[in-house]
Amino acid sequence: MDRNHQEKAPSPSLNGHAEPAAAERPGHHSATVTTPGAQRRVLVVEDDPTIVEAIAARLRAEGFLVQTAADGPAAVETATAWHPDLLILDVMLPGFDGLEVCRRVQAQRPVPVLMLTARDDETDMLVGLGVGADDYMTKPFSMRELVARSHVLLRRIERAAVAATTPRPGSVRLGDLEIDRTQRRVRAAGKDIHLTPTEFDLLMCLARSPRAVLTREQLLAEVWDWADASGTRTVDSHVKALRRKIGAERIRTVHGVGYALETPPGFAGESAGRGQGPGEV
Repeated sequence: MDRNHQEKAPSPSLNGHAEPAAAERPGHHSATVTTPGAQRRVLVVEDDPTIVEAIAARLRAEGFLVQTAADGPAAVETATAWHPDLLILDVMLPGFDGLEVCRRVQAQRPVPVLMLTARDDETDMLVGLGVGADDYMTKPFSMRELVARSHVLLRRIERAAVAATTPRPGSVRLGDLEIDRTQRRVRAAGKDIHLTPTEFDLLMCLARSPRAVLTREQLLAEVWDWADASGTRTVDSHVKALRRKIGAERIRTVHGVGYALETPPGFAGESAGRGQGPGEV
C-alpha cells in the first residue's frame, strides 16, 4: 500500500452499523461541495486500509479535503507539506507511533488532533493528551460521532482565532494562578505552564465560576460543544491532564457530579487589568 492514499471507498460505521453519508459524490473532488467542511483539510493517519478508506470516504462526503498516510514518517512528511487543519491519528503505527507523530507535527505548527486508539486504557489517553492531542476516540467507534467531533474541533479552533484578535483586557488571577486570555498563556506559582488549546479552554470554563461545581455534561457542552453524555470520559481525562500541569489540588472532584476550580482559603477573586470586578474573567 502506498504511503499516502486518496482512494474512495464505502463509508460504513466502524461499530458495525451502516450510517448514511451527508452527500454522495462519486468521482468528484471534495472542494466542489458546499458543506460545513468545505475547504477544510484533514489528514487521516491509519495503517488499517479498511478503516482509513472508510474514514476518508465519509469525510469527503461531508465536504472535507482528505489526505491519508499509513505510517509515522509519511504522516509527518504529509503534514509538513500539506498543512492540514485537522489530524485524525491512530496511536499504533509502523515507523514510529502516533504519539511521536503528534509531538513532531505540533512542534512544527499547532494543529487540532483527534487520536484513535484500540485500547480503552486511560494511561494511553493521558499520554496522548500530554503530547498535544485535543480529543480521542476508542475503536470501534461511530462514524457519525467521528465526523461530529471533527466539526467540533475545527469550530473551537475558529473561535479561538477570533478570540485572539478581539481585545479582552487584563488577566484572570486566582491566587498564584494567572490566566492571560489574550495571549492564551497560563502561569502557576510563577512558572509558565504549556497547555493545549483544549486544556486552556477547559481551565477558562472552570475559572469563570471559581469554586462552583460544573457537571461533566456542562463542561462537555461548553468546551467541546458536544451534547452527548457518552463523551464524559473525555472530560475526565482532560481534567487529569490539566491537573498534572497546574497542580492536582487546584481542581476539586465532586464524585458523581463534576469538577470545580479551587481558590486559596479566604480568596474572593481578583482580575488584573482595566476595570474588571472581583472574579470576572
